[in-house]
Formats: sequence, C-alpha cells, structure tokens
Amino acid sequence: MSTIVRRGYSNAVSSIPRIVDLVDVCIVGGGPAGLATAIKFKQMDKEQKYRVVVLEKSADFGNHIVSGCVVDPRALKELFPEESLPCKDLLTPVTKDDFKLLLNDKWAVPVPIPFDLQNKGKNYVCSLSQLTKWLSEQAETLGVELYPGVAVSDVILDKEKKSVLGVATKDLGLNREGKPREDRFEKGLQFHARQTILSEGCRGSLSKQLIKHFKLYQGTDKKFEGQTYGLGIKEIWKVDPDKFKPGFTSHTMGYPLNYETYGGGFQYHFGDNLVTVGLVIGLDYQNPYISPYQEFQKMKHHPYYANVLKGGKCIGYGARALNEGGLQSIPSKMTFPGGILVGDTVGYMNVPKIKGSHTAMKSGMIAGEEIFTSLENGNCKTMESLMNETETEGIELDSTNVNEFLKENDKDSTPIELTQYRQRIKDSWIWDELYKVRNVRPAFNSKLGMYGGMMYSGLDTMILKGRVPWTFPHHTKDGKHISDGAITQPATNFKKIEYPKPDGVISFDIMTSLSRTGTYHDHDEPCHLRISSDQDLTKHSNKAFKKYDGVESRYCPAGVYEYTPEGKFKINAQNCIHCKTCDIKDPTGDTNWVTPEGGDGPKYSCT
Repeated sequence: MSTIVRRGYSNAVSSIPRIVDLVDVCIVGGGPAGLATAIKFKQMDKEQKYRVVVLEKSADFGNHIVSGCVVDPRALKELFPEESLPCKDLLTPVTKDDFKLLLNDKWAVPVPIPFDLQNKGKNYVCSLSQLTKWLSEQAETLGVELYPGVAVSDVILDKEKKSVLGVATKDLGLNREGKPREDRFEKGLQFHARQTILSEGCRGSLSKQLIKHFKLYQGTDKKFEGQTYGLGIKEIWKVDPDKFKPGFTSHTMGYPLNYETYGGGFQYHFGDNLVTVGLVIGLDYQNPYISPYQEFQKMKHHPYYANVLKGGKCIGYGARALNEGGLQSIPSKMTFPGGILVGDTVGYMNVPKIKGSHTAMKSGMIAGEEIFTSLENGNCKTMESLMNETETEGIELDSTNVNEFLKENDKDSTPIELTQYRQRIKDSWIWDELYKVRNVRPAFNSKLGMYGGMMYSGLDTMILKGRVPWTFPHHTKDGKHISDGAITQPATNFKKIEYPKPDGVISFDIMTSLSRTGTYHDHDEPCHLRISSDQDLTKHSNKAFKKYDGVESRYCPAGVYEYTPEGKFKINAQNCIHCKTCDIKDPTGDTNWVTPEGGDGPKYSCT
C-alpha cells in the first residue's frame, strides 16, 4: 500500500501506524454535493446494509460554505419528492428581479434581464451555509455517519497506484516543524472504502492530486479547454426595515471593474431584514494591482448599493473561489478505480445563472444511485460484516495489518470504476443546462470586452440558446490553455491603483472584515499554505516581488500574504478563510493550498 504524501512533515510522524476503519462509502466534503450523495444512497439503502461516512473539515456542517445565494430548487425537490418545498423556512421566494449597468460611481442604467437571471416565481434566496446544515440533519436522520472537524490529508492507493482504497485524516497536534506536540498529538485515521467520493468544492486539495495522478483531463470524447475561476466576496447586512424588500434580487455589471475585467455585483434580500451584497470577479484579470477586496469595498459606495446599506449593520463576511469554466472545463473523466468526483470539484456552475448548488446536488444524487447499484450488484461483503470479523478475531486494524486482513477476508474486493457515471451526467439536465450557456463566459474574453460579451451573451441566452456549431475556448496561446495565474502580467505594464480608504460605515479594512468570519488556526501548527516543495519564502520573494510588486497581498481577500517594505515575504496562515484564491492566482505557480487541522478556518453561519 502507498499513499499520496504531502511534503514538509516529520518522517517520525509518518511512521506511526494509523487506526483503520472500514466503510462502504466515504465522502470527503460535507457541502451540498457530498450530502446529496449520502442522502440519495441511504434513501435507496432501505435495509441499512451499508456504512456511509461524510468527513467534513469545518467545525460544523455549513461553516465553510459561501454563496450568493439564490437557489434553484430543482435538485432539492427531486431529492425530497414527498415535500412540495423542502426546508421552506430557510427560503425566501424571489419577488422581483433587477439588472443595472453601473456607468460610473454615481450613475446606473437599467438593462434587459437575461433569461438565466430571471428568478421571480422560480427561485429562492437563502443562506447556503444554513441550507447545508439542514441537509446534514436530513442525512443523519437517514443513518449517515457525520464527522465534522475532520480534515482529510491523504489518499490511500493500492500497491500499484492504480486504484483508490480510501483516505487518511490529518494528524492533530503537530508543531510548525511538523513534529508531535507532547500536550495534544493525535495520529490521524484511515478510512478504507468501496467507493471514495471527493466533494471538496472548487480547487480541492485531494482532487488536484487525483486529477493529475489519474490524468482525468485526457482520453475521452472532448478536449479539455482548461479551468478558469472567479472569486466571490460577500457581506451580510442587517438593514433598516424601510429599505428591506423581501425576495428582491439584483445584479450589476460595470463599475467599479474596468473594461477588461469580468465580473459583477449583486444584492439579495432575504430572511429577517437581511441583505447579502457581493462582488464576483473573474480571476483571469491581467493587472496585478487589482485588489478584488478593494474593488468590492469601492462598489458598495455606489448609490445603488449605499442607499440600501446606510443605517444598517454588517454582520458577516466571506469569500470563496468559483469554477467558471463550465462545460469546456469538465474533466474528460470524473471517475477512477475506487472513486468519483462530484459537485464543484468537477465544476458544474452555471456562470450566467450564477448558480451551482442545484447542479452540484444533482451530480451527487446520480453518484449515490450509481454507487448503490454497484454495491448491490457486487459480490463483496459489507464493510460492517468485515468489522464484525475483526471484533470476533480480536484484531485491531491499523495501517500495518489492514492489507493482510483484507487479502484473507475480502477476496472479491477489487476496486471498481463506475464508468457509466459520466454518461449519466451527460444524459441529465446538468449537461443540457451547461451546454446552452457554454459560450457566455468565454465571450467576455473577446477583444470586444465587457460590452461585446454582454451583447453576445444576451443574443445567445435569449435567442440562440446555445444552438450554434461553435464552442468558444477560454484563454489560449498557441493552442494551449493559459491558467488564471499565468495570465497575470508584470507590474511594469500598469499603474498602481490608489483605492480609497474605508470609512468604517459602508466600507471596511480587511482585518475588520476578517473578524466577522470567526476564523481560527493554531499559530503553532504547520503552515497549510505551501510554497513550492521547500517552503523557501525568500526564494519565492526573489522570483515574484520585483516582477509582480506584491500581487499576493492584493488577490488574497483575508490579509494572509504581505511583504515588508524591504520586500520580505510573510504568510499569516492564521488569517486564511480557505477561499483557495492563492492556489489559483499565484502567477509563479508556487502556492499549494493543503488542508490545515480539522475544525480550523472560518465559522460561517449565514453566508
């Protein structure tokens, strides 16, 4: 047996055996897609034969979930068909739509609302973190084993490295050097599973490894065009009752973003006088002086937003990277022997619709069906029966003896690959929905910029509806995809942007916003923001600072990265809100986001 091992940690720790648990289905990530997978599986497992576990790195389900959020209820209604509207207490029906083009810092003009942004009478405003918490409760009721505060750090491969056997959780109580602390060290566990489902969301740390290891972007019926990303930043405000419009949803384009930068703002009214206001900005911008956080703070001073927020109180903040590649960026394969990718790990977001939770959940539901059917048609023992055998024989399974035990007691255990899963996705409404809008996001990459993209997307979504023989690629050069990080240009090509100072009423400094996330990391644990293979910050600074003039301190929406006046690079890992932007936007490609200790990070409750 071997594992995909992260670097930078003590060899002494790596040699300590891990206790092993055997489960039928192991789901990494407790977001909407992972929970939908678990729920659908257990709805079919009426005899309660199989063990399903969900491992979630946040302290509680929903704590790491950020979204606008206007939810399309289609997947919810399919998952809970006996209810006309599941979790209706959490949902505010959309009552009015609005769409504005912000011409400058004062003026806004109405524009036709694209079909995909017409939410009235169809969709609902909610907190996706609260909806995720509700989904976890439904899963637990069905018999799913939920383990919050558990970070998964490694994938377990078979000896030939051709199949996934399960996962290993992160060791607790390591100091900065990766050595055990005497006061609280605890070795991580191993979960061996028939099927391992990765539902880590955008830019998952394990998903990156498996996509590369199994070459999931190669070899089927389409050419991979490359993923492109956005960064969503939002705040939750408690506003004056006379400014609150229940169910009002609005989207804006234009100011404060420049002509070349893709993105737009939003405000959604929901719940009890709550307004979520935010900005999504494409991470394929070229100018290293752009600060997404500062652009968002600047946007809120436009009268279209400020008139709603004045007199209110900001009570929450959050940020998260988004997959914006759409159909062109879905991997050629979504499965591997022993497992499946679901949800935003794959990238099912409908960018023009600004929605992805419904497609993510549907992908998990399909996965749950495929896994259950496979186990029912197989000849393998249930993992619970194998665990009972260990108790009968007085065996405590750990990483040193599990192989021998399974070889003797689980002879029909060859990991299978659920190859029909991708075809099931293609036959579902997920594919239909993404196919119709496949050209909208890349249209904004044309020479016509924002206005040309707006005109084409309006024509495509309202009239053509994707019925054209072409599919636009994302950024390419000489036929090869250019990543969002690599597209960043040297600082000498641009002038510095002088952003206005926050007023503390409508706009805030980044540390004030960070304080509203509840973020915590132990200052003495290993840094989960890995710079190359050797964590040499000086080497990175020498490579990056002169060329990009400290771009890291601007693309991060949480103040994690900073340069001293002398150009010394520092990482404030305790500030990290797990948005993954650094893993995407670092133009040097040095940064690798790996999971910190379980329970670390933000503690969102209304995002």
